Amino acid sequence: DLVESGGGLVQAGGSLRLSCEASERTFRSSAMTWLRQAPGKEREFVAGITRSGGSTYYADSVKGRFTISRDNAKNTVYLHLNYLKPEDTAVYYCAADTDGIGARFSTWEYWGQGTQVTVSS
Repeated sequence: DLVESGGGLVQAGGSLRLSCEASERTFRSSAMTWLRQAPGKEREFVAGITRSGGSTYYADSVKGRFTISRDNAKNTVYLHLNYLKPEDTAVYYCAADTDGIGARFSTWEYWGQGTQVTVSS
């Protein structure tokens, strides 16, 4: 139901833009979240955005470097990754929260398959 794209290999300090396209039904009814999971670590919250796009939330580790946005006409949520660091290397997932605001302690009903981001030093 959710399809991510845009991952890749980038040097430290570089940028990427991740995209996640959803079905219209899912997207219109959901707050959206990006999470990530690095090798050997638990999945962690990265950024979230409400249904309207009026509010956004970020993990402290990415605040000021990453930006989440959504285009409700395209049923797509984006994550702009700037000033990337090697510790940002992870599989990035988008997820849909149909009941809440997409923030850190949400529960997510739909998940994408993930896209790999690798940052070299």
